[in-house]
Amino acid sequence: MYDEYDLSLLDVEEELESPLDKIEPLSAESEAAKPDPEVMLRLLENSAAQQRMLAARAFCDIEDARATPHLIRLLTDTCPLVRVSAAYGIGRNPSPEAVEPLITQLHRDWNGYVRKGVVWALGNCRDRRSLSPLADALKTDISAVRLWAASALVQMAEVNYEAIVGAIPPLIAALVQDPVAAVRSNCAWAIGQLCRELPSNVVYATAIDALIQSFAEDQDLGVREDAKASLLGVGDPRGLQLIETLEQEGWF
Repeated sequence: MYDEYDLSLLDVEEELESPLDKIEPLSAESEAAKPDPEVMLRLLENSAAQQRMLAARAFCDIEDARATPHLIRLLTDTCPLVRVSAAYGIGRNPSPEAVEPLITQLHRDWNGYVRKGVVWALGNCRDRRSLSPLADALKTDISAVRLWAASALVQMAEVNYEAIVGAIPPLIAALVQDPVAAVRSNCAWAIGQLCRELPSNVVYATAIDALIQSFAEDQDLGVREDAKASLLGVGDPRGLQLIETLEQEGWF
């Protein structure tokens, strides 16, 4: 879906981290010195891209619904640093009104950093409309975006049962097929989180089967460990029995 130039925008190892990892956390001292929301709201309209970016970033720390319309508008800013900051800001100030603009930007933005922030924000919006674009990103985008699409799909647990059921198949497909171990690991974790919200039915059993297969067969130790952790966290009897059997037989 994305060309080689686009793939070069992200360093795989560096960009498999959280979209907000590069934003300094607030210390106890800086907590009292949070940016003034009135000032930041005005700066969102500033003609200088640097000021718009800083203002949008400020709303990663400030929760203020008044910023949402401005942040939505900045998703289409000409400067990619402003766009990615706006996505982060929306992720901290999620709104139903932001979902469609985020989806549109996910489909058209050439910049991998921006798409990574957008999928994170879509997850935080906890909206059924996010399911299909997140599933598509998990299947077709670059590795850093795929990883965060998997994490974002976990938020379907906060939507409804149908959304959880819809999130399981793309996560299973990526767990089995994705060429990047870190993405597979995140899918194993995500499936485990969603299985906790499912009754014991066909969807649940299929998800557990995928985790068992990953634990038994994946070539990467980290992926196997994450699949094991998910099985232990869910507490499925079949999974627990297999873990015990394989470990007793010295497989791991």
